[in-house]
Amino acid sequence: MKLQTVIDIKPSDRKIGYEDKILLLGSCFSDEIGAQMQQRYLPVTCNPFGTLYNPLSIANAINYKLQITNNALPLVEYDGLWHSMAHHGSFSRPTNEEAEQAVRASAETMQQALSEATVVIVTFGTAWVYEWSQESGVRNQDKYVVANCHKMPDSWFSRRRLTVEEIVAAWRPILEQYQGKYWIFTVSPIRHIKDGLHENQLSKATLLQAIDELALPFREGMGVGYFPSYEIMLDELRDYRFYADDLVHPSSMAVQYIWERFVDTFCTPQTRNQMQLELKHWKQSQHRPLH
Repeated sequence: MKLQTVIDIKPSDRKIGYEDKILLLGSCFSDEIGAQMQQRYLPVTCNPFGTLYNPLSIANAINYKLQITNNALPLVEYDGLWHSMAHHGSFSRPTNEEAEQAVRASAETMQQALSEATVVIVTFGTAWVYEWSQESGVRNQDKYVVANCHKMPDSWFSRRRLTVEEIVAAWRPILEQYQGKYWIFTVSPIRHIKDGLHENQLSKATLLQAIDELALPFREGMGVGYFPSYEIMLDELRDYRFYADDLVHPSSMAVQYIWERFVDTFCTPQTRNQMQLELKHWKQSQHRPLH
């Protein structure tokens, strides 16, 4: 008797190992997978700009060095803090100087990690974006797609859904520029229910189609891969017991299951054995003696 729809994932020809340097970018699902890798001491850099959700903001983070040299830092003062509209809220600071310093440091980390990375894992979370509206009154930020609204007034933003063409146009030059790297794209299994359930489905469909378009020119080689984390959550783990209490994020059990499917897809048996040993070392390092 078959009680589960299992996603058939073809093992990747391009394997990931300890000889690789890995950069993870995107939604909080990237943070979850990055944490799994860090616990196994894989050489990983995870989200130098903080958690980013939409494809344009992730692309902007990769290209952010250009914005810094052009002295066009999108820093905005609101509610006693200076915020970068290209970064997560964890980069907000009390003064402009502190915020700019944090932003510049993150950009340097991004550029170094990107130049050294042999594998880049990108998780798209949503196709819905927020842009500055004319009412915001912020200089040089007309129609800028923000990475985070930082709890600013709704009237400062307009909300829309990206098109497949916009996502492809933003990402194709990046893939062409960094053809020497192996890119793994995935769609976050986290549901953005604040957008509405129907809107969430439209968003995920847009992301899936865009990734398919991006991967198309690279199908003959090994430059771009896809991992179906969204599909695993939707079909294999089709039960609320695999969700956290908010019924939006995957539970720790679900994250562990998806991680194991990822390892089966991209790692050799030798690498898996080494990861098991390194995980034991990590757990021992977390042990704190009572006396």
